[in-house]
Order: sequence, then structure tokens, then C-alpha cells
Amino acid sequence: MALLELYTEYNRVWIPDAHHVWKSAEIMRDFHIGDNVLELLLEDGTEHYYSVDSSNPQLPPLRNPDILVGENDLTALSYLHEPAVLHNLKVRFVESKIIYTYCGIILVAVNPYKQLHIYGDAIIHAYSGQNMGDMDPHIFAVAEEAYKQMARNHKNQSIIVSGESGAGKTVSARYAMRYFAVVSKSGSKTRVEDKVLASNPVTEAIGNAKTTRNDNSSRFGKYTEISFDRRYQIIGANMRTYLLEKSRVVFQAENERNYHIFYQMCSCADLPEFKHLRLLSADKFCYTCMGGEISIEGVDDKKDMEETRRTFTLLGLKEDFQSDVFKVLAGILHLGNVEIRSGGGEKSSVSSSDPHLAAFCELLGVSAEGLVRWLCHRRIVLVAETVVKPMPKKRAVNARDALAKQIYAHLFDFVIHKINAALQVPGKQHAFIGVLDIYGFETFDINSFEQFCINYANEKLQQQFNLHVFKLEQEEYMKEDIPWTLIDFYDNQPVIDLIEAKMGILDLLDEECLFPQGTDQNWLQKLYNYLHANPLFEKPRLSNEAFVIQHFADKVEYQCKGFLEKNRDALYEELVDIIRISKFPLLANFFQEEEQSTPTGKNFKVKAARPAVKPANKQLRTSVGDKFRSSLYLLMETLNATTPHYVRCIKPNDEKLPFEYDSRRVVQQLRACGVLETIHISAQSYPSRWTYIEFYSRYSILMTHQEVGLNDKKQTCKTVLQRLIQDSNQYKFGRTKIFFRAGQVAYLEKLRLDRLRGACVTIQKHVRGWSQRRKYRRMREAAIVLQQYIRGKRQIRKTVSAATLKRGWAALVIQRYWKGYRMRQIYQLVRLASITIQAFTRGCIARKRYKKMVEENKVLVLQKYTRAWLARRRFQTMRRLVLNVQLSYRVQQLRKKIEEQNKENRGLVERLTSLANSHSQGLDKLQSLEARLEKSASEKASLEAREKKAKEDTSLAITQLQKEKDTLTLDKQNLEKKFDASTKEAKDSFDQIKRSLQEEKENEARLRKIAENNIEIQRQDHEKEVEALKEETRRLKEERVGLQRQIKEGGQVNSDLQEQVIQLTKHVKVIPELRKDLHNVQTQRNNMDRKMKEQSGQARAKMNEITRQLLGGVVEEEVLSGLTPDDSAIYEVEDLLTAFDGLHKATRVLENHQREQKESYESQVEGLKLKVDHLQNENNQLKNLFQEKSNMNDSIRQEVSRLTSENSAIPELKLQVSELQRQKQELEVHVGEQTRELADKTEEITNVLQKKVEEESSQRRHFEQQAEELEEEGRELQGRVEELEEQNEHLKRQHLTESETKTRLNQEASRLTAENMDFEEQLDKKDRLIKKLQNQIKSLETSQKAKQTPATTIPKDYLGMLEYKREDESRLVQNIILELKPKGVVVNMIPGLPANLLFMCVRHADYLNDGTKLKSLMNATISAVKKVIMEHQKDFEVLSFWLSNTYHLLNCLKQYSGEEEFMKQNTPRQNKNCLQNFDLSEHRQILSDLAIRIYHLFITVMEKTLTPTIVPGMLEHESLQGISSMKPTGFRKRSSSIYEDSETYTISSILQQLSLFHSTMSQHGMEQGLIRQAVKQLFFLVGATTLNNMMLRKDMCSCRKGMQIRCNISYLDEWLKEKELQSSNAIDTLRPLSQAAWLLQVNKSTDDDAKEIIETCTELNSVQIVKILNSYTPIDDFEKRVPSSFVRKVQSLLQDHEGSTQLMLDTQYRFQVTFPFCPSSQALELLQVPSSLHLGFLTRI
Repeated sequence: MALLELYTEYNRVWIPDAHHVWKSAEIMRDFHIGDNVLELLLEDGTEHYYSVDSSNPQLPPLRNPDILVGENDLTALSYLHEPAVLHNLKVRFVESKIIYTYCGIILVAVNPYKQLHIYGDAIIHAYSGQNMGDMDPHIFAVAEEAYKQMARNHKNQSIIVSGESGAGKTVSARYAMRYFAVVSKSGSKTRVEDKVLASNPVTEAIGNAKTTRNDNSSRFGKYTEISFDRRYQIIGANMRTYLLEKSRVVFQAENERNYHIFYQMCSCADLPEFKHLRLLSADKFCYTCMGGEISIEGVDDKKDMEETRRTFTLLGLKEDFQSDVFKVLAGILHLGNVEIRSGGGEKSSVSSSDPHLAAFCELLGVSAEGLVRWLCHRRIVLVAETVVKPMPKKRAVNARDALAKQIYAHLFDFVIHKINAALQVPGKQHAFIGVLDIYGFETFDINSFEQFCINYANEKLQQQFNLHVFKLEQEEYMKEDIPWTLIDFYDNQPVIDLIEAKMGILDLLDEECLFPQGTDQNWLQKLYNYLHANPLFEKPRLSNEAFVIQHFADKVEYQCKGFLEKNRDALYEELVDIIRISKFPLLANFFQEEEQSTPTGKNFKVKAARPAVKPANKQLRTSVGDKFRSSLYLLMETLNATTPHYVRCIKPNDEKLPFEYDSRRVVQQLRACGVLETIHISAQSYPSRWTYIEFYSRYSILMTHQEVGLNDKKQTCKTVLQRLIQDSNQYKFGRTKIFFRAGQVAYLEKLRLDRLRGACVTIQKHVRGWSQRRKYRRMREAAIVLQQYIRGKRQIRKTVSAATLKRGWAALVIQRYWKGYRMRQIYQLVRLASITIQAFTRGCIARKRYKKMVEENKVLVLQKYTRAWLARRRFQTMRRLVLNVQLSYRVQQLRKKIEEQNKENRGLVERLTSLANSHSQGLDKLQSLEARLEKSASEKASLEAREKKAKEDTSLAITQLQKEKDTLTLDKQNLEKKFDASTKEAKDSFDQIKRSLQEEKENEARLRKIAENNIEIQRQDHEKEVEALKEETRRLKEERVGLQRQIKEGGQVNSDLQEQVIQLTKHVKVIPELRKDLHNVQTQRNNMDRKMKEQSGQARAKMNEITRQLLGGVVEEEVLSGLTPDDSAIYEVEDLLTAFDGLHKATRVLENHQREQKESYESQVEGLKLKVDHLQNENNQLKNLFQEKSNMNDSIRQEVSRLTSENSAIPELKLQVSELQRQKQELEVHVGEQTRELADKTEEITNVLQKKVEEESSQRRHFEQQAEELEEEGRELQGRVEELEEQNEHLKRQHLTESETKTRLNQEASRLTAENMDFEEQLDKKDRLIKKLQNQIKSLETSQKAKQTPATTIPKDYLGMLEYKREDESRLVQNIILELKPKGVVVNMIPGLPANLLFMCVRHADYLNDGTKLKSLMNATISAVKKVIMEHQKDFEVLSFWLSNTYHLLNCLKQYSGEEEFMKQNTPRQNKNCLQNFDLSEHRQILSDLAIRIYHLFITVMEKTLTPTIVPGMLEHESLQGISSMKPTGFRKRSSSIYEDSETYTISSILQQLSLFHSTMSQHGMEQGLIRQAVKQLFFLVGATTLNNMMLRKDMCSCRKGMQIRCNISYLDEWLKEKELQSSNAIDTLRPLSQAAWLLQVNKSTDDDAKEIIETCTELNSVQIVKILNSYTPIDDFEKRVPSSFVRKVQSLLQDHEGSTQLMLDTQYRFQVTFPFCPSSQALELLQVPSSLHLGFLTRI
């Protein structure tokens, strides 16, 4: 659509205005081509006719719709021009109190001249990580964008902050650096971030001053590079300075001040550390009182001095350095007070007694005489001589001031250098972000060299800015695949060439400075001559001392006076020489450095951009302009190598009034800072850009039903736009956006508004018609009702007369009398009938009462006898119960006796262990003997070495003997193998004996009680036999000792054999005889082997027989086979010893068996006696009972007969008597049966006992026979042993390598010892098994007894403890804590299982009173939980699981601690299970601290998971579809579209995440109180994050968004009700958010509305309420903005409102967590250990 077509009625335009620059007007009549007047209506109601050239109409700019006004980004406006920008900034600044606005890539910052609550750490964290455009414009958003691009693109960044003096450049740069310091905390001890921030107060003190425009104006440019490492944490900084205003040191304009540091020092003149500086008040020094202002309102110079000194110290600049700096500054002040007097003519002088001169020389170590001379004289060097010429006062004062300026400039550079050194820390720089705080474009009434340099720098920056904007614009078009067309924009390269090109302004200035007699006027004339043809250079009409340059912002007229002097920056060499020889090192070094400096080149590295000054007599010195050009070149080179970000600071008014907007001053700065240039570039092509989803959401109202039904929204947008705007050149379709030319969005808004207005008219039409119809129906119905009443009344009047009334009255009288008569007749009849019925009834009742009295008398008699019988029966029942209790008590006594017997058994086991110890001692003796044998073997080796020479003669014979010896050795090895086999068989037999012993113990446990009662008679005989067996065993042991002694003798025989070998070597002649002897020995050996095999077989058979005879009747066949070896041959004495050990064990087994049988028989006899006594007692009781029953029957029979004689008419008594007789008969029969059963049982028991006694006697006789046979066999074995010993001695003489065999025997003995220990452990296990089986036998016996007798028994329950060994503690912790997975089935089915298992182990340690074990377990548990938490500190399920179990374990320690406050809800069994020996209160405290730590980690993990869903789900998602519509977002909004794959969150996402958290916590058995606290914390996070984001997003402050938020809060409330968490008060944490949403929806116009807001929004502070009101943004034209007057009204009502002044809620706030005591109903004794936990080493007690 053509732009001219938009100039229609009701549209608004901007027309120029002298006061407001632009003012708004409404078009009264459509404009057509050819019209020469545009009829307008101004806002004040006056008409205005705007003249238009009909041939080439230049119409005023159109005004944007109100819906677009106040946007965050100026590029979102439909009409992009100067009045639109100016108005948008005014609306945001004045009405909404918003100081930041985007203009494409520029952040426009308007100085509010008021402290705002938008710079706290909470705001910084809110902007951290956010995309630019998602939040409201802010300096933090620009800093975040720079930081993010540096981290993402690995490219250096720059933030260029510019503006007029007083616009807020320094503050903006300071906040940007503060943002970097906060978001990139290094965590190191150097605290580089604090040092970077601390550099600001120092540089402001020495470089800032009060001007007419700004109380804290930076009088230098500064570029700060903040260095980052690879983790993007600050590691240092570097500062460059540009163009310090040195002239301010010696001259200040009216109402201005010198640099702050001078006034700060003067305010501290009375302090002791400043006494030596001889300072006065600021009004006493010429350099500080020249402007007439020595103080600033609201500024305390003394406090600022303290801050300056503190920051000096923080930067590492110590007291000595500070003292030197203050000396130089004090010296400058004293130098300014040095009085120079005129001496007449061209002379001047300085008094040598001047106190300030003395102070200057003393402080700076300068010669007073030399200084006085060269202040007033000048040395001129001629060709032939040197002349000293006096100077007039004016030139002397200039020389003094020049010296002061140079000293201060050097001091400034030196301090900056020291700050840079302090900001450097070790580490390699990976990237940097530069913050450029530089002066903006300046134009004053009088502009000099400083303004020229400043504007030159801004021309360079503007050129770089234009190129960057152009580049970004081109990238945007290319990214969206839109054809790129060249845009005509302003290029300021000609102005830059005018200034810096060859024969330009700076070049001509430097050339004129080379001439000693050069003047400003000569230089100006050269400018006129060389540059007059340049269109950008002009000569003023009325002045010959100025020139005009057409800058990019405006024309500026410069006065040429002082240009040469400032460019030369001259200082006489004589004064420099005086300073150079100063005794003050710091001052001397300032000027010594000049000699070492080199000319500025390409590689010149600048710390401070104002380099040092050359001496005055060097003609080739560098000028100030040249230095500035070089430093500016380096700056531009740096900026071009980085990605720039722009901040333009605007000064809204010159009076420094808060939130006052001067349009003329603002537009002047907008033109100067490049904002309008950005608008111009954007407006050249397609300034308005909407994403497809934004366009679809906003303009879906303009679509038809067919277009809305399409699934492809992108295609739908294209179809609608082609239909609405016919000219396709007015828009372009990009990949993700639609690009519009200027005015097209306004046209679409007009169409949308027309459609909405038409829809409103249609709705109003139908609503008004419906209302009128309803009103008509009601009136019609009311008229019909009135007609009915009126017509009825008329009919009554027509029909009623006097005769009719009389007849009616007579009829009523007749009816009255007749009805009275009839009622009296009926009453009399009823009365007579009632009296008759009462008479009969009363007689009947009296008779029944008499009969009942008679029956009650008889029943009382029956009751008396019956109750007596019942009382006797109760007594007998009680007596039987008492007898049962006595019987159970006796059973318990028997159990105690059995336990004592078990203790005796354990004593026997201890005896066995002592025997094993003695056996090990014997083995130790054997080992000592073997050591002796080894010693003898070593002696043998020495003897062989000595006899080696003799063997050489008989080597042949020895070789033959050696062969025979080898054969014998092989035979010996075979024997050893047989010996090893026999040893192994003996070991196997030993194992079998052990197994048989174990089985015997089990059998003995079964037979013990059977044999105890029958063995007592034969006890003495058995004891004698046992003693005889013990003597035999003792004798066998002695024989064993003898055998060992014989073994020793065998060792001696071995030594004899060695001697014989030596003799054989000496007597070689005897070799044939020896061969014969060897042959004989071999044959003897074979015979001996055969005999040994026969004898061993006989011995084995005999021992088997003896063993079977001894134990045949006692143990089973398997045990016997285990006690006797099977196929082993007895070759050695050790075999015999093992055989005798077997016999000894058999005797022990027999002894134990007899003793156990005896004890079992005794116990069985006692038990049977008790049973017999019990049965006899029961029989007697039954007899007595029967007797009593018979007596009672007799008495009952007598009573019945008596009653029968008295009254034979009671058949019920007869039935009772018959019933009692029948019961009597049944009792008699039952008693008889029990008597017979008792007699039969008694006979059976007696027969069994007799049989057992007979069997026992036969067994005793059999044992006696076996003992006699054993004695005979022992004697035979003794004889055989003697024979075997002889044969063994003969064989040992033939074995020459006995030492090797002994070594193997030693190893075998150690192995057997180890196996013996293992067997002992197995025996211990078997003992426990035997005890367990005994308990089972006892339980079976008691169950059988229970079946026979009704006596009750007490079942044995678990104690709720788990036993484990100390060495299994690590396994316990590993399985139950470190390796336990929260997702296990068993763990989920039994919540708190690990805590219960650990506590059961703790209870066992307490039960054993083992403090070390208990402490070790608790420490290991706590350490393991800490380890798991640290390894999984980001795993929500692990944290939830261990938070639940730690809390459960803490409750268990409290519940079973024994403290009364925790035992109130315990069951008696739980009270019984309390800890008895230890107080674990310290461990409870440690566990409580650990639980708090886990809780905070748990909350942190949930918050990190939930945070990304909060803002999209609570704010951005439309839970109420169709009530919200998007608005344009501008250049800064991220380019997302519906086609990009990105995860979208809704309120359902939040609810699903909360449900997941809740289900996990519930699944892990977490206490409800703890769940409620966690949910409350999460709800607070949701509310705080949503509210904070809403505070920083103006587009979220609308009525419809308030409806969305309240809807989402209702969803959260429903979730709480569904989960039954209303008692958590979590919904209360959303009250600030709920009130903010209500505030968005409520009316905001009247005083009553303001009062209602104050009364309702109690959870919001005044800052938040005002922020919401100012940020309220209408979505449609039908909504209205909040008037400023209403906001001021609310602010006045909030003045007395107490509370916080923070804008943001602290999302890191944590509610105090409590762990309330919740006793568990879990019975520990019923808890079982699941097998899946692999805790088989735990034993339930």
C-alpha cells in the first residue's frame, strides 16, 4: 500500500514545533494527490492547516498506533523517523520510568538522575544466561550478550559507552564491569574482580571533576580490557587512557571544580598523616578555588578520601606509594600558590621567603634557588653564545602552570601504570572484553582544541559504527534469504580526511607548531587558504578567529585561540632540568623516562594514551594531536578486531532533575550519537520484521475460516498477506521472518482495528437487541398480570348483593347447631365404650402382676442354687489354670537345666581345644628336632668338602656306588610316596572321625534324654571302665613319647652311617664286600616291605574291630567307617600314633556317649515322674470334681423333689433336672475313659522304661567285653609296635637323605595344623548347628507335650537385631549404602529398609555393649552416605532416597533412644527394644547436619531441573487459548520460528515435573512433613522466578497476561489438592505473584482503585507495585495505559508503607528446614533381610 494512502481521516501525524521539536495532530480529512493543504486538529483542540506542495508533496511523518508506542526496541515501530523515536523514548522514560531502550544494536540509556533499584545482584543473576530481547533492555543485557558471544564464538568483544558529559557514561561502564565481575567469579584468592571494580574510585578521583553539566564528569577517555581465561573467569585487566584535560589543573570555569583528589586531600588536612603536607582548606589554594565551587551537594569529600585510600590498599598500592602520590599532589597545590611579582618592564620575580615555594621544594626535593631563577628567566641558545633572558609575569605564570600540568599528567600516567600492574595476575589471556568510556560529540558556545579532538574521535567511532550496522543489516538479509540491495547512508570519511589526511587540519597544525614564531592566526589563515574548497569546511561570516566543520551530527564552530599552545604542550628545558635532579625519586623518574623513550611507531604500546612530552628545544618532538591520532589509530584497530556493542547515554535535561524530559536536548544528542543514523539505515529497506508465529498470532483475526483451517501456518501467513497488501514490494518473505516496509505494519494495525471495531459494533447490536427484547417481554408479562387482577375485581363487584349475603349467613347458623348436636352424640358413645374397656384391662393387669410375683419367688430359689454351682465351677477352673502355670514354670526350670548342660558341653569343647594346643606344641618340638637334623646335614656337607681330595683316588669305585645309591634313592622316594599316601589316608580318616563325631553329637542329642534314667545304676562300673581306658590312653601316650625318642635315636644312627661312609671312602678295598652287603640289604628291605604290608593290614583290621566293638552299639556305621582307615598301610610310627589317637578318640566318644545317655536317661526319668505326678494330680482332681458333681446332683435332686412336692405344675424344672442328670452321666463316662487312657499310658511308659533298662544293661555288658578285648588287642599291638620299631631302625640306616624328608614332613605338619584350625572352625559351626537342632528338638518335644497337656508355652520371637562380624562391616556398608540402587524392587516395596537394617545392626552392637564396634559402624555409615551424596550430588533419585533413609535412621535413633519424649507413642515391644548401653545423641546431631546438607542439595537439584520450565510455562505459554496476541519484538528479539525444533514448556510441564518429584519422594518413603517443606520451597521458586521475570519484561505486564498467570496458579492449587498437600502452605508462597496478576487486571484510574490496590497488594512492596504500574502495557487499542497521575497517587499512599525496597525476590532464599520426630510403626523383629541385598553374613537374633 502506498504511503500517501495512509493519510486518511483519524490518522495522526507529527508536525514540527519550536518548543517540543515535534507535536502530534490528527487528520481531519482524507488527503488526496493534488491537495495543497492538510487539515489537522491539534491536541489542544485548535485546527491547523499544514501547507503541502501539490507538485511534490512533502507530508509530515505519520504517527505510530498507540499499541506500538512504548516498545522495548525502536526498530519495532512501524514508522521509523525522528519524532517516533523521540516520542517512544519520552513515553518509556516519563510515563513508564524506564531508562533503557534498544535501537537495533544500540542500547539507549537515559540518565534518570535518581537512584533506581535495578542494579542488585538479583538483577544480575536474572539477566545471566538470558537471550538479548527476552528481557527488558538493560546494561546487564548488553554485558551478558558480550560475555555470551565471547564464550560462544571465542572472539574478543568491546562495549562502547559514549555520550555527553553528565549522561551517565562512567556509571554505565562501571555497571558493565560489575556484571562481568559477578558472573565470572574466579574463586581465586587474588580476587581480581574486586580489584577491577576498585580501580574505578581511584581513576574517578584523579580523572573526574565537577563541571556545569555533571558533578562527576570524566575528563579523560578510558578503554579497559578485562582479560578472561579459558574458563571465562577474570584473570586481570588493563587500562588505556586518552586525552586527559590537563588545563583543568590550573584553570576552572565558573561553578566548576578541579579534580576530586585535591578537594579530598584538603578535607583531610587536619589528619596526622597529612600534617607534613602543610595543606590548607580548598578555598585557600588558587588551583582549587578558581571556579568558586569547592563542594558538591550530597558529596562528602572526606568519606570519598577514605574510599580512595581503601581502594589504593585493595589494589596493593601500599602506604609508601600513597604518601608519594599525595606529596606530588600537595606540591602542585603549593606551586599554584607561589606568587610571581612583576619587576617592571619585561621582568618578574619570586620571593625566596614564599612559604608555598618552600613547601613545594621541601615536598618534592627541588632546589628553591634554581626554581626561582628559571620560573622568571629563560635561556636562549644562539650560535655563538647562550643568553639568559628575564620573562614577564604573564609568561612566568604560564611556565609555572605548564610545570604543574606536566607534573600532574605524569602522575596520572604513573598511577594508571601502577593500577595496570596491580590488575595483572599470572595466567595466559584467552579472550578479553573491552569497555570504552569515551566522551561523546560535544558542541559548546566556545569550542577549542579539546572539543576538536573529541569530535574527531567520535567521527572515527561513528564511521566504525556505520560499517558495523551496515554489516549486521546485510547479514540479517542474507540469513533470511532476502535479496540484498545497496542502501544509501551517510559516510563520514570526507570529514575524517579533512581532519587527518595530508595537508589536513592536524597536518597543518603540526607544521605551524614547528615554527618558533608560529601563531594561531597564521595557522588559521593556512586553513582558509588550503581548505576553502572543501564543502565540509567553512569560514564564519562574522569572525576571522574561528572555522566551522560539518560533522556527522552538526556544524561546529571552533575558536583557533590556544590551538598551537595546547598542541605543542611546551615546557621549558631549564625547569625540566631542575625537576630531573630532584631528590624525590618519584618526581625525578617522571622526567628521566623521556630520555629513554623512542619516537612513536607502529609497534608503540600505550598504557596511557597520552605519551610523555619531549623537551622544548627538540624541534622534532611529537605533538599532542599526533599522539592522539596514534592512540586513536590503535583504539580503532582494537575495536575492529572485536565484536562491538554500543551504549549511548542520553542526558534528558540540563537541570539534573529526575525523570524530566527536554525534547530539544534529547533530539540533539540522538542526532549526535548515531541513533537516528541507525534508524535511517533500517528505514531504507524493510524496518519492520515479524516472525511467522508472531504475525499469525497477531493478525489471525484478519483471516478467513478457510485460511485459519490450513495446517501450514507459514503458508497461511503468506496467503493472508498477499490478499491484504496487493503490492508485493511492500514486504518480503524470509526463512523465519516477514520483512515490511515502513508504514505497512501500521496499515495492518488499522485493518485489525477496523475489524475489531466492526466486531464490537456487531456484538453491541446483538446485545442491545437481546436486552431490549428481554425488557419488552418483562413489561408485557407484567401488563397481563395487572389485567387479570383488574378483571377479577370487576367481576366480583358485579355478582355480590345484600340478599345473597343474608342467605349465606342463615345457612352458616343452621350448620353450626346441627354439627354441635352430632358431635355431642358421638362423644357420649365413645366415653361409655372407653370406661368398659378400661375396667376389663385393669383386671387383667392385676391378675398378671399376681402371677408374676409368685413366679419370681420360685425363680429366686433356683437362682440361688445355680449361682452357687457356677461359683464352684469357676473356682475349679481357676485351680486348673494355677496348676498349668505351675507346670509351665517347672518346664522353664527344666530348660534352665538344659542350658546349664549346654554350658558343660561347651566346657568339653574347650578341653578339646586345649588338647589341640598341646598337639601343636608337640609339632613345635618336632620342628626343633628337624632344625637339628638340618644342622647335622650342614656339618656333613663340610666333612664331604674336606674329604673331596681323598675321593679323587677312588672316583671310579664311588661312581659305581653312586649308581647303586641312586637306585636306593629311587626306592626311598617310592617309600616316601607310600608314606605320603598313608599320611593322606590318615588325614582322611581324621576327617571322617571328625564328621562321625559331629554326627554322633547329633545322635547323642536325640538319645541323651532316653538313656539318662537307666544309666544311673551302672554309673560306678562305667566310671571304673573309663578310668581304665584313661590309664590305657595315658600308657599309649607314653609309648608315643618313646617312639619319638626312638626317632631321635634314628637321627644318631644317621650320623653313624655318615661316619661309615667316610670310612668306606678311606678303605676302597672293601667295596666288593659292601656290594654284597648292599645286595643283602636290598633283599632284606623287600622282605621287610612285604612283612610291613601284612602287619599293617592285620593292625588295620584289628583296629577296625576294636573300634566297632567299642562304638558299634552307640554310633552309626558311617561314623565307624570315618574313624577307621580304609586302604592305607601302616609303615611308620606316625601311622601308629594316628591309630592310637583314633582309639583314644573312640574311647572319648564312648565316654561322652555314656555320660550323655546317663544324663538323658535321668532327665527322661524325671520328666516321666513329673508326667506321672501330673496325671495323678489330674486324676485326683477329676475324682474330686466327680465327687463334687455327685454331691451337687444329690443336693439338686433333693431340691427338685422338694420343689416338686411344693409345686408339681412347673415342667421346666423337670427338664432341667433331666438335663443335669444327662450331663452327670456324660461326665462319669468321660472320667472313666480318661482313667482308662491314663492307666494304658502308664503301662506303656513302664514297659518302655523296662525295655530301655534291659537294653542299657545289655549294652553295658557288651561294653565290658569290648573293653577286655581292647586290652588284649592293646597288648598285641604293643608287641607288634616293638617289632616295627626294630624294622624301622634298620630301614632308617639306609636313608642318607633324611633331612629332605623331614622338611617335607614339617611342611605337611604346618598344613595339617592349618587344616586342624579349619576343622575347629567347622566344629564350632557344627556346635551351633547342634544347638539349633537341639532347640528344634525341644520345640518339637514341647509341641508334643502341648498336644498331650493343655499347658500354655511361650513362643520364641526374634529380637529385632542383626549380628555381623567386625570384619564384615565394610561389606555391610558396601552392599547396603555404596552399591545400593534406589530403583530396586525390594527397596521400593519396603521404604526405609537400609535405615532399618543399619539400626538393627546398631542395636546388636549396643546389646553386646561393644562401644568400639558401635562407633565404627556409625562413623562408617555416615562416611559412606557422605561419599554417595558427593558422587551423586546431581542425581535427584539418589538424593531423595538417602534423604528419606537418613531421616528414617535419625527417627529410629530417637524412637529407641530411651528418652521419654520420644517413647510416648511406642508399643510395649518397641519400648523393650530401646538402646540400653550407649547414648547416641552426638551421632544424632551429626546425622541431622548430614540430613540438612542432603536436603539443600536435593532442593538445588530440583530447582535446576524446574527452573527452565517456569518462565515458559507460567508466563509465555497461553494456558487460556485465544485471549492473548503477540506484539512485534524488534531487532533484538531472537529469531525463532514455529519451524525450529525447540522444546516448548507449558504449565503441564511444570505439573508433570512436580508430580515426578512427588512420586519419587513418596516411593522412597519420605515423611510427609519433609515432602511438604520441599514442595513449599519449589512453589516459592516458581512464584519468585515468575514475578522477577515479569518485573523485567514489560511485554508481560498486561491484563491478559494477568489472567494467564491466575489461571496457572489455579492449576498449581488443584495439583496441591490432588496430592493432599494443602497443609504445606505452599500456595501462600505464590501470593506475591497472585497479587501482581490481580494488579494487572484491576481498574487503575480512580482514587478508590488506588486505595484498593494498597489494601490488597500486601505482599508486594512499593517498588514492585510502582514498577508493575509503570510497566503495564496494553495489548489492544481498547486498553488504556496507566496515567502518570494515578501512579503518583499510589506512590503518595505508599509513602508510609514499610517493607523492603528490593525490586526482585531472592530466588536463592531457603525456608528453614525442620526434621520433626515421626515414630515408626515398623516392628523390627518382623523385618527380614532380602536375599537380593547379598547380606547373607547377617544373622537375625
